Amino acid sequence: MRVALYQCPPRPLDVPGNLQRLHQLALEAKGADLLVLPEMFLTGYNIGIDAVSVLAEVHNGESAQHIARIAKSAGIAILYGYPERTEDGQIYNAVQLIDANGERLCNYRKTHLFGDLDHSMFSPGPDEFPLVELNGWKLGFLICYDLEFPENARRLALAGAELILVPTANMIPYDFIADVTVRARAFENQCYVAYANYCGSEGEIQYCGQSSIAAPDGSRIAQAGLDEALIVGELDRQLMIDSRAANRYFLDRRPELYDALNKR
Repeated sequence: MRVALYQCPPRPLDVPGNLQRLHQLALEAKGADLLVLPEMFLTGYNIGIDAVSVLAEVHNGESAQHIARIAKSAGIAILYGYPERTEDGQIYNAVQLIDANGERLCNYRKTHLFGDLDHSMFSPGPDEFPLVELNGWKLGFLICYDLEFPENARRLALAGAELILVPTANMIPYDFIADVTVRARAFENQCYVAYANYCGSEGEIQYCGQSSIAAPDGSRIAQAGLDEALIVGELDRQLMIDSRAANRYFLDRRPELYDALNKR
C-alpha cells in the first residue's frame, strides 16, 4: 500500500479554502492508496474555543460529505483532522477516515489532551481505539500527543495494528518527537507509523515539520523537511515480517510484571 502524507502550513478558520486545497492535493497524490493530513486540518489547530465552537461539525456533516466526494472522485482514501461536535454538545479533536469509495470507515477522538490549548477547546476522547482494515492492512489511529504515551501505540500493536496513522500539530521545541519518538514507536511495536505534521506558524506556534513514515525496523521510508511537502512511502509487508522475526519484543514480553502500571 502506498501512503501519502501532506505537510503544510495551516490555514486557520478557512474551511472552504482547506477543502479546495484538499481537492487539488488528492489529484496530485494519485497513485497513492491513502492520503494522511495533519491534526485539525479542516479548521486549523490554534484557533481558540470560540472558533472551534462555531466550526465544529458532526462526523457526517457537510465537510465529511464533501471530502467523501473528493475521495471517490480521486480514487484515494483520506484521513483528515477536524473538530467534532457530538449530539450531547461535546467537542472533540478528531480524525476521520474515508475510503476511496467515499465511505466513512472510522472516527477517532484524541484521548490525551496537550496543555492549555487542547484542554480549553476539547473534551478528552473515550476508551475507543478502533482498528480498520484498508487494502489488506490493519490500521490504528492516534493524534499527536497520544503517540507520546507508549501505552497507546503498544495497545494498538497488540490488537494487530500494522500501520498507526498519526495526524499531528507538533511544534518547536518538541522536534525530538518527530525525529526520534516516531521511529522508536515503530521499532518497539514492530509496525509502520505515519506521522503527518504542519510546518510554518499559526499565531505564536512554530510548527516543526519533519513528517515521516517510519518502518518496523526503525528506518524511514519517507521523510519531509521543514517546508511544505507531499511525501509518499510504500509499505513492505515482507520487511515487517522479517523485522518481527528478528525483534523478539512481543515474544519476550512478561505482562504479569506490568500489572502495577495500571495501579499508579
